[in-house]
Amino acid sequence: MAAPRQASVDKRRLILDAAVRVFARQGFHMCRVSDIADEAGVAYGLVYHYFQSKDQVLDTLFLERWDVLLDAIRETDAHDIPARQKLEAIAGFIIDSYRHDPDLMKVIIVEVTRAANSFGAAHLGKITEAYGLIQGVVEKAQQSGEFRTEIPAEFAAATFYGALEQVLTGWIFGTLEEGEDAYDRAKAHLVETISDGLAA
Repeated sequence: MAAPRQASVDKRRLILDAAVRVFARQGFHMCRVSDIADEAGVAYGLVYHYFQSKDQVLDTLFLERWDVLLDAIRETDAHDIPARQKLEAIAGFIIDSYRHDPDLMKVIIVEVTRAANSFGAAHLGKITEAYGLIQGVVEKAQQSGEFRTEIPAEFAAATFYGALEQVLTGWIFGTLEEGEDAYDRAKAHLVETISDGLAA
């Protein structure tokens, strides 16, 4: 009895994975649902069986990945380790997400988090939730004396995430050097820049 359900899940995943490739290659606004169907090798109508529109496909891709990010930040913050190590883990998670699936990260950044007049506005609450979790890391470090208090935690969190997103944008548009060494250097440089600036 489980086989039909498994097939259903696989088809939905097939469509989502195809959408990532199409959105990354053509841009969300330049593609059609039929392009996603062709990429997935499924009938046009099957996409509408699982999703009402290509907007819903993009929403699903964003929310899936963003919820994983939020969970990763919460899990990291739950550990009794210095804030610097927490920021290293968060930066590492985001950069490794790009390393392992650059097309998906390109879609999320270009089509959602930087799309202030469309999807970014619609998901602003979800996006700022990540800032809030990072802000919590900084606030606890300020209370313990690890980070100085002159810099508002909210500003520090926005700066940390903004720097991360800007580095990813540089890789997406080819303005920053990519590669395994570059990814590792970016993790170290980002954390050094923010943590050393906040250090008590």
